[in-house]
Amino acid sequence: MFLDAIQTIWKDSGFAALTLQQLIMLSIACILIYLAIVKKFEPLLLLPIAFGVLLANLPLAGLMNEAPAGSSEPDGLLYYLYLGVKKGVYPSLIFLGIGAMTDFGPLIARPSGLFLGAAAQFGIAVAFIVATAMGFTPQEAASIGIIGGADGPTAIYLTTRLAPELLPAIAIAAYSYMALIPLIQPPIMRLLTTKKEREVKMEQLRDVSRLERICFPVAVTIFCVLLLPSVAPLIGMLMLGNLFKESGVVERLSETVQNALINIVTIFLGVTVGATAVAERFLKPQILMIIFLGLTAFMFSTVGGLLLGKLMCWLSGGKINPLIGSAGVSAVPMAARVSQIEGQKANPSNYLLMHAMGPNVAGVIGSAVAAGILLALFKG
Repeated sequence: MFLDAIQTIWKDSGFAALTLQQLIMLSIACILIYLAIVKKFEPLLLLPIAFGVLLANLPLAGLMNEAPAGSSEPDGLLYYLYLGVKKGVYPSLIFLGIGAMTDFGPLIARPSGLFLGAAAQFGIAVAFIVATAMGFTPQEAASIGIIGGADGPTAIYLTTRLAPELLPAIAIAAYSYMALIPLIQPPIMRLLTTKKEREVKMEQLRDVSRLERICFPVAVTIFCVLLLPSVAPLIGMLMLGNLFKESGVVERLSETVQNALINIVTIFLGVTVGATAVAERFLKPQILMIIFLGLTAFMFSTVGGLLLGKLMCWLSGGKINPLIGSAGVSAVPMAARVSQIEGQKANPSNYLLMHAMGPNVAGVIGSAVAAGILLALFKG
């Protein structure tokens, strides 16, 4: 009887059902956990994503299972939570928190940063063209290309609408490359700029009035949503969060979306996105292609921002440091910090951080607008 009981427990356990593919995915999950904790690669999202990968690949747990129609069995816990990703709720709420934490003052003080933010979306177009040439559908290529915007919530939002089957690979690639900005960008920055250009000191930005700060999110929302209605969830929430911050009359709401709300949504978003990376769908040759194309998109976005920065440096008579162009990717504030670090290496008295924040926050708007354009063009 004892042996029969042991055999029954073993047959019903996950150990008996464990496959080689699932073992590989569990190993990948452990590696991602290591990178998040030890290497601190975007840990706020990479850690929940990694644990979601782990949970989804434990056999028989059924955390992402959808119950058959007419069944009295409940759906898996993570399946319910995943509806927030599927319906576009979580990315929009993340943007609400980002808006409340963002200072658009440097962009308002120097509006030319908008052009640098737009130029740093160049990698999206390059990756889209290359992905299409490699055999991906236009919807898949658009979802891969958006990695170049360096904006995880936007990548997730677009992918769930155009190519949901690619969501795990694109989400992991997007957040991994965002975390690797300090490694990816500096060699490109030094390659495309001269030491003299990197030494350029920029004039102090003017003070931005409270009225300008309040009018900015309202004006951007009206213009962008009228131009691209499909981008309303992202731009609308981003600017609402910023209006909470700048209005000065709803401190409790601003603090809530900056802290409690965005932290809760980050947990749900990360775990459920990771949980879509089940072995049967994730371990395919095209995943390596997506990772390569994501890196290509990221690099060319940096190139686009730097090249326009060089042009603006020349047109201004050497008053604009082209390094701030690389901050046009929307990884706030990491990309701006990289511009500051590289500028100080060339000239220890150089302080580019606030100048770089203008293109940096412009990149957030730019990536959302790029997603809206791709949605308008390729959504069925």
